[in-house]
Amino acid sequence: MKILERNVYVGPNVYAQFRVIRLSLDLGPLEDWPTLKLGRGFTDALMAALPGLAEHTCSYEEAGGFVRRMTEGEGTWLGHVLEHVAIELQNAAGEQVSFGKTRSAGRPGLYDVVFEYEEEDVGVEAGMLALRLLASLLPEELRPHGSVPEDFVWDEARDAFIRFAQKRAFGPSTASLIRAAEERDIPWLRLNAYSLVQLGHACHSKRIQATITSETKHISVEIASDKEETNRILGDLGLPVPKQYRVTTEEECLRAAQKVGYPVVVKPLDANHGRGVSINLADAEHVKQAFEKAKLFSRSVLVEKYIVGFDHRMLVVDGKLTAVSKRVPGHVVGDGKHTIAQLVDIVNADPRRGIGHEKVLTRLEFDFQSNRLMELADYSSETVLPKGELFCLRSTGNLSTGGTAVDLTDAVHPDNREMAERSARAIGLDVCGVDFLTADITQSYKEVGGAICEVNAAPGFRMHVAPSEGKARDVAGPVMDMLFPPGTPSRIPIATITGTNGKTTTARMVAHVFKMTGKRVGLTTTDGVYIDGHLSVAGDMTGPASARMVLRDPKVEVAVLEAARGGLLRSGLGYRWTDVGCVTNVQSDHLGLRGIDTLEQLARVKRIIAEVARDTAVLNGDDPHCLRMADHTPAKHVCYVTMNAKNGLVRDHIQAGGRAVVLEQGMGGLMLTIYDAGQHIPLMWAHRIPATLDGRALHNVQNAMFAAAITYSMHVSLEEIRHGLSTFDTSFFQAPGRMNVFHDHPFRVILDYGHNAAAIKAMVELVERLKPVGRRIVVVAAPGDRRDEDVREIARLCAGHFDLYVCRRDDNARGRKNDEIPRMLGETLIAQGVDPRRVEVKPHEPDAVDHALNAARPDDLVLIFGDQLQRTWKQIQDFTPGEGARREKSQVMPSEVDLGSFADLGLEGGVELIRDERGVRIASASSADEQAD
Repeated sequence: MKILERNVYVGPNVYAQFRVIRLSLDLGPLEDWPTLKLGRGFTDALMAALPGLAEHTCSYEEAGGFVRRMTEGEGTWLGHVLEHVAIELQNAAGEQVSFGKTRSAGRPGLYDVVFEYEEEDVGVEAGMLALRLLASLLPEELRPHGSVPEDFVWDEARDAFIRFAQKRAFGPSTASLIRAAEERDIPWLRLNAYSLVQLGHACHSKRIQATITSETKHISVEIASDKEETNRILGDLGLPVPKQYRVTTEEECLRAAQKVGYPVVVKPLDANHGRGVSINLADAEHVKQAFEKAKLFSRSVLVEKYIVGFDHRMLVVDGKLTAVSKRVPGHVVGDGKHTIAQLVDIVNADPRRGIGHEKVLTRLEFDFQSNRLMELADYSSETVLPKGELFCLRSTGNLSTGGTAVDLTDAVHPDNREMAERSARAIGLDVCGVDFLTADITQSYKEVGGAICEVNAAPGFRMHVAPSEGKARDVAGPVMDMLFPPGTPSRIPIATITGTNGKTTTARMVAHVFKMTGKRVGLTTTDGVYIDGHLSVAGDMTGPASARMVLRDPKVEVAVLEAARGGLLRSGLGYRWTDVGCVTNVQSDHLGLRGIDTLEQLARVKRIIAEVARDTAVLNGDDPHCLRMADHTPAKHVCYVTMNAKNGLVRDHIQAGGRAVVLEQGMGGLMLTIYDAGQHIPLMWAHRIPATLDGRALHNVQNAMFAAAITYSMHVSLEEIRHGLSTFDTSFFQAPGRMNVFHDHPFRVILDYGHNAAAIKAMVELVERLKPVGRRIVVVAAPGDRRDEDVREIARLCAGHFDLYVCRRDDNARGRKNDEIPRMLGETLIAQGVDPRRVEVKPHEPDAVDHALNAARPDDLVLIFGDQLQRTWKQIQDFTPGEGARREKSQVMPSEVDLGSFADLGLEGGVELIRDERGVRIASASSADEQAD
């Protein structure tokens, strides 16, 4: 029993719409040992180790269902058991997860074990510990060698795991803010291993770190951290504060205590969470001890008058009092039987208590303060307290030192409410904790007295969201409403594009349209991440990490994200929803890799994008695999894209008021037409889009249709869509590797990244439609990780369409021999009837490109399928044609002619465009004389 592979999915994936971990588990000989065969002893031992498994419903949808699965029939297999153990371990650590599924993975003994997680490291460790636990419970003869460490002790391993999980979990304050964000549909991203979190996307984003927000003023935090300065500012406004002195030596401390009068409080100048604070000091000796304690936390120490009363935390958010909690110092209550030490153990057994801020309450501990208080009372840890006596082990009510909290929000007097709100405004904090001492919070401080002892930045929320007594308060909601007032956006528009072919060009077209509207666009593609048109990170950036780069960038206003199958299979999608999800097609590519062997399986991966589309799913109406995705999308609209104006399903969809982009034949050529809610909207002529090479590049006509569908669905105006598409071309600058045409040689060169059968077919058909005057030369290759039949299909598609074939390989042979791919291509071409003298094998890409360019003559067309695009384009640009290839070049190449570009030639009587075997000519309507060639 061992794990062969692990995937951590950070977002929607083929298994679920949320985060899961997949383990590829090989049971080996244990495939023959389901739980019933392992015996009742195995099940009993497992239930003793994790009693919470008794609550798992499994497929029975009722508590105890999983136990029934283990003990009825044949039982269940250990892959399924591992799933439930990994889930229960996370539950035991305080994480709320429940989803799991286990399925056979193609051969006996191999399983895909999938389970939900909240925090990645915790989920991964839960899977590993689950494997060790199961192995430890197996009979010795069945236990895989080395699967259980020699020093493995379950109770210790479980507790270590829980501590590990709690260190990585959000604290109560951060967790409450994230819950409030999710309730308001505000997206969030964790930015580090602690409590730094981004709320919202890109230009709409805000940040929190615990309860410090991106709106919290630094100067206000500095003032609040300086207790002396806070006391002075509040006192100057007439707010109630105790008399106070700042000291740095023991002598100064004793003199200050005399001045303010005993009893006094001694505390560090700038510590927090009650660290180093000593209260109710009635003599010089205890002041000396308290001074030494405070000096451990700060170079300066404050001495102030001790105010008699209860400690109240008054939480002010955005200038309004939100919650009030009376804090009771950590204490024990005597029962006449147990010692103080035993009572502390009893209190700490409360499952709500943990270490520090990991849980809603903190464990009690013996330290300087507790020992001092026991000494003052003439007690020790072995003292047995009388029944009913409450004894405090802390002098302050901080929850971080074991205190408890009683909610009094509804009971606070209006004068005290106003006092707290004025204090927060005086310091300037958006989220502020005012520590107020008074005998009775229900009475005005003006009548019964009281004083503000501190004002805190980053106040903890757990005393309010989980009080020991009283009503829990929604204190995170007002923070969210402050950061994102109702009606203000937290998300940017997102377009997500996938498909076998066309997704990169479509994504670039969409980004260009938005850029022309003045928006700052974040774009991810197979060649990099672009922010506002500038390359930020180069490389294949189509996975969740690159998407998060865009969604974290505070400059970005619109995200256009390409999603490739590799990223979806490895890690899922990096975000929960997309406004528009587009699937361009599902074609044979990458089959045989990562368990994807059929087009149906590949379509299931691509379908993820349709499943997360909120507003519109844009689908290829001519692709049956895409059509079936319409049944799986929650989007409000489905927009079909079809190049067949007679497509019956799309016509029915249009007649029902649906949305579609259709390619229609008009008097002036091919027209991109939008149908929506019964409207018929002619958009633009295909030949007016430069990327289509006068309408000949039909695959780019289709890409433009997808771009139009996406941008129209994202509320871009028709005029802006027309302007964007009419200014987008296939230059290397705008679309590297996507049908880049180079005209500066005596022959024409086209560079394209085509690397699968569908892309090769589209480019071969384009060459046929261009009808070059001279010869046709192709540099062809196939990625080394494709199946042999895919490689041969690429050669078959090229066969018979070129005069010279140069076969090469990619730089990365991906496990193949150096010349294996080019030789396979060459052999297939010859088998298809190509003259062997026209087939050249040049494995190294630069050599293959150089050979093709040197072979070219005037008026030839050289089609290069490239791998290293930057290098190959530079090689094309830098190439110097030989003497035989030089000639006087025409001013206008046939493919560059724009039907609307002749209005300014000044020819009397208008012009006539003539196309024949000689190319394209312009003739005056009043003269037959040739004007241009």
